[in-house]
Amino acid sequence: MNIGPMRDSGPSTSGDVPTVLVRDRDGHDLLCFLEQLIPLDGQDYALLTPVDTPVSLFRLKDGDAPEPITTVASSEPILSVADVVLQEHDLTLVRSAVTLTVSGELDEPDPDDLEDEEEEADDESETYELLVSFLVENQEYGLYIPLDPFFVVARMVDGQAELVEGEDFDRVQPRIEAELEERDWP
Repeated sequence: MNIGPMRDSGPSTSGDVPTVLVRDRDGHDLLCFLEQLIPLDGQDYALLTPVDTPVSLFRLKDGDAPEPITTVASSEPILSVADVVLQEHDLTLVRSAVTLTVSGELDEPDPDDLEDEEEEADDESETYELLVSFLVENQEYGLYIPLDPFFVVARMVDGQAELVEGEDFDRVQPRIEAELEERDWP
């Protein structure tokens, strides 16, 4: 992916794409690739993508659409079971800032499988692929990989990336999207 002249700045671990570490209010970190730098009101905002694969936790119910679980404590027993299941696939669950992530070698999804799933899925689940499912106390859960790009917005302050959340995010997100459209960025 070509992101232009800014590739020369910052630390780099993968080719020429710089990486930055974002920290949330709870002290969790997320290592990200720096995709775009967007100046707004004299402040630099960074559009980032996680280095590891982001995953979402869903509760699975027979016949119903998977139900997303948006808040889960890092000590939650569900995540301990997910850890064990992922280790069987040589994967590691990381309790990162912003989202749970999985590190390790993931198989590329088969496009034919995705088409079949999309035909059966509703709008919510079309954008996810099931990575693993598991049982905790007779309740089935699944870790899903978002198929759409997963972006994180951070404010750059003295070379450090501060996660933009809540009202701040709601305020800057439309302006960042407008700037990206002007730049004709995918």
